[in-house]
Amino acid sequence: MSGISIVGVGGMARALGARVVAGGNDVEIIGRDISKAKEMGAALGGGATAGTFGTAPAGDIVILAVPNASAVPVVTQYGDALAGKVIIDLTNPVNADATGLVTADGASAAQAIADAAPASAHVVKAFNTVFGHTLVPGRSLDVLFAGDDAQAKATVSAFIESLGLRPLDAGGLEMAHWLEGLGLLMISLARNGVGTFDFTLGISTLR
Repeated sequence: MSGISIVGVGGMARALGARVVAGGNDVEIIGRDISKAKEMGAALGGGATAGTFGTAPAGDIVILAVPNASAVPVVTQYGDALAGKVIIDLTNPVNADATGLVTADGASAAQAIADAAPASAHVVKAFNTVFGHTLVPGRSLDVLFAGDDAQAKATVSAFIESLGLRPLDAGGLEMAHWLEGLGLLMISLARNGVGTFDFTLGISTLR
């Protein structure tokens, strides 16, 4: 696999970083606080490095593991440094009490990120329907993804497989709106009928 750059030093960044390292990928951790990025890189092991926030990411795949409100500003700040990159957006644009989305009907956080990114970058929505703490190395999970560029989706699909996870193509980037709605639904299920965040969403085919 190509190198992976993870922008963010929170729980999801750490969980994905562990799977990335376990999958034999090179990983770069990027945070505004370089000390936190270095700390996470050291904890992950596997040769994980810390990158400098705002400079061109080393990885061909850049994972935005930041809060939704920060995603577009981060992409805007990076500007042309993201040219030619495959950008994975895993944000869920939910409101403060997780009862709805903050995006307009039919819109998506992923599309807003795509609009802010350089034209040669390609955004793929992925991992937003996976709770970070369920990404335990060795556990098999389904990862839904969506995007407009076929090559970028093939790259992300191969990356997901390298983590020991099953990629499931949900279609074009217009489907990101529905994937983000599904992320909201999972939060509501955790708070209601399921009663715990210790669950995963999977697809089973009937035979």
